Amino acid sequence: MKNKNFNLQLKTFIKILFVIGFFLLSPQRTEAQFFKKLAKHAKEKINREAERRSERRVDKAIDKKFDKTEDKLDGKKTTKKEENSNTSEKEIKKAESNNNQTNAKSNKPTVVWSKYDFIPGDTVLFEDSPSPNEENGEFPSRWDLSSGAAEIGEMNGEPVIMFLNGGGTIVPYLKNSNEDYLPEIFTVEMDVWFEKGNDFHRYWIRLRDDKNQWNLGPSNQIEIYANGIDFLSTNKRYPGTESLNWAENPTGKWRHIAIAFTKGKMKVYMDDTRLVNVPHFEENPTGITVRAESDNMYVKNIRIAKGGVKYYDRVLSEGKIIVNGIKFDVNKSTLKPESMGPINKIYKLMLKDQSLNFSVEGHTDSDGDEATNLTLSKARGKAVMDKLISMGISADRLKSTGWGESKPLDNNNTPEGKANNRRVEFVKF
Repeated sequence: MKNKNFNLQLKTFIKILFVIGFFLLSPQRTEAQFFKKLAKHAKEKINREAERRSERRVDKAIDKKFDKTEDKLDGKKTTKKEENSNTSEKEIKKAESNNNQTNAKSNKPTVVWSKYDFIPGDTVLFEDSPSPNEENGEFPSRWDLSSGAAEIGEMNGEPVIMFLNGGGTIVPYLKNSNEDYLPEIFTVEMDVWFEKGNDFHRYWIRLRDDKNQWNLGPSNQIEIYANGIDFLSTNKRYPGTESLNWAENPTGKWRHIAIAFTKGKMKVYMDDTRLVNVPHFEENPTGITVRAESDNMYVKNIRIAKGGVKYYDRVLSEGKIIVNGIKFDVNKSTLKPESMGPINKIYKLMLKDQSLNFSVEGHTDSDGDEATNLTLSKARGKAVMDKLISMGISADRLKSTGWGESKPLDNNNTPEGKANNRRVEFVKF
């Protein structure tokens, strides 16, 4: 009996020692595993960053080559007089670097989309946000259906075009839509939604009307994933998403897509980055088709615009630059990120030519109260002026005002006319 009790006590003691040893050793094992995972993660991050930097260097070299080619195709020549009167590229980069250092020291917010160079066309040919007056559940009135299903929906209180029952294909509802309605120089913009956690969603944009122009225009499609764009077998990833799958989307988000076509040259942007650069697109774009492949896919803020004269040429010929690509939140003076394309262009123009001084003048359409529109236009003009000053332009070279709805360029009876009237003008003084 005593031996039995002794053996039982001995077994109990051994078990206690085993438990104590486990808890004493476990933290060491856990800590070792933690540092092993940390080292692996750091190695992967370093590799990804090295790959991204290498890709950026290659892209920069390619872009530089394309830019030189484009200048030659455009017949652009730089005279010694222009070289002397304009700030060199090195000086511009130095000014930008100084500006970034100044912002860092003064704790100013960094410029959103600071390298974005997309410039929207001057004259809006087609515009659909869609309108708040559109009824939920109805087919969007400014579009025609080519296949599938689409209707007006609401997302976070904002009207959107939503695709149903496995997706759908839509084309702008225009007069003479069976004819080529795209000019030699045009831009297309839209926002597309990618649902959180959905790895299969993608959109297609075709530069022809699939319903009415089946015998016209190019058949190639611009394929848009959550993390990149595929066009003509050119697969380009959005920076920072290289470790993700093409459609992997850990957070639901809107992506701003922009297309710039200039006499056979085409560039396609996702948010603040150019992902496609085609120097010679042999086919002639004739219209627009938008397709989504599944449910819970949404588009909004679609705009087709005709391109125009370069900013510097406009100043010389007209004494002002009219920009309708500077966008704000509804009924606010808060700049949208995609506004930085035109603003960056104005910024560089003012750096190059120190004699240029601008009055930044806001304009609205006729929707809403006249007095409110006047106040809003002044606030928007000031917001753009303040942004340029924060980027490093001297305050004495800028002033701002607003004219509300009093100086329309177009009618206020159509979405396109209203879009042309909602603008910012840079008037030389």
